[in-house]
Amino acid sequence: MAAGAFDELKWRGLIYDNTENVPEMLSSGPVTVYNGFDATSDSLHVGHMVPLLALARLQRFGHIPIAVAGGGTSMIGDPSGKKDERQLLSRGAIDANIEIIKTQLAQFLDFNNKTNPALLVNNADWLLSLNLVDFLRDIGKHFTVNYMINKDSVKMRLDREDGISFTEFSYMLLQSYDFLHLHDRFGCMLQTGGSDQWGNITAGVELIRRRRGKNAGALVYPLIVKADGTKFGKTESGAVWLSAQRTSPYRFYQFWLNTDDRDVIGYLRFFTWLGENDIRELEAAAAQRPEQREAQRRLAAEMTRMVHNETALKKAEQASQVLFGGDIAGLTAVEVSEIFADVPSSQMSGSQLRGGGLPAPELLLACGMAASKGEARRALESGGIYINNRRINDAASRITLEDVIDNQFIVMRKGRKNYLLVRVVPGD
Repeated sequence: MAAGAFDELKWRGLIYDNTENVPEMLSSGPVTVYNGFDATSDSLHVGHMVPLLALARLQRFGHIPIAVAGGGTSMIGDPSGKKDERQLLSRGAIDANIEIIKTQLAQFLDFNNKTNPALLVNNADWLLSLNLVDFLRDIGKHFTVNYMINKDSVKMRLDREDGISFTEFSYMLLQSYDFLHLHDRFGCMLQTGGSDQWGNITAGVELIRRRRGKNAGALVYPLIVKADGTKFGKTESGAVWLSAQRTSPYRFYQFWLNTDDRDVIGYLRFFTWLGENDIRELEAAAAQRPEQREAQRRLAAEMTRMVHNETALKKAEQASQVLFGGDIAGLTAVEVSEIFADVPSSQMSGSQLRGGGLPAPELLLACGMAASKGEARRALESGGIYINNRRINDAASRITLEDVIDNQFIVMRKGRKNYLLVRVVPGD
């Protein structure tokens, strides 16, 4: 049944604004609904997950989702929420991005459902064949310049010294035409997006009313801002991507694990499939035992499992425990370098570890963990030295190439928290 779709989005805090016909539309039967995704990068990022998961939620309530890959509009550039004009990409680059994005969309939307299968279309298929004169005559005449410049996405740019190019100014017409085309071809009656898309979406609603005499709908989600005022989905190293090649599962897991206490319950509502009762329990736990960070750990687990898989989650959980003495076995060099990115490092030649290996005291001395062999032996015999998180308390121990993680690293620790990452480089 589709009756509870609007209420589902509402209790999750996902309704920022909507045309007044949307609640009835979503409760009166299956509705075809679309959301656009730009193709300016070779991966979606966590900022895309609000509209993407909302489409998936609507599909679970019986509605028919259409994901529109912006192969055509990405060649123009959407001014919404942007201070400066985007760099335009070639068609080849955009097409390559879309092929990757398609696989990511399929992780969330069910394209094989026999009742209400999701659809994936590329607006380049209809936009790139448009005749400019026909488009301006048939579509452009329905938009006054006054109407367009009063939209927030345009008004903000007009107030800046550089203004807005005619290329980006025309974006609203193209997105409106997308809605009309999808309405005519698939019976699409609802468009969704972020709140910064409100002007573009309602322009499409107006175009359908004028051209077809139908009352289409618009629904927009809030733009997520962190409690400290910084932009959601950004870290010191950049955006948090859904692609494992661009953001590793470990860093993805850490992003959610490090969620501020003030944000975590909202994120559980926005981004996970957990129900209201489960989230209430986690909210109570966060209030009563904030130091245990149960809500953050559940959020990180749910998101990593959803975007990657159970295996990736287990490795990310294992990696997150390494700094606390957890097992290093099975981790790759990339994972080790990410985990220990902020600890001191040293370098040594692999030739020193060949044959019978290097005595442990000499390794400590070579890496600067001890000032003398005597100090190194005392540290080993007292049980305070760990190599790859295994305690080494015998000064006669030798370190060989077999101790090198993925042929690149040795992780050394003195005491509980004094880590040193040793990079082993090839040697004669």
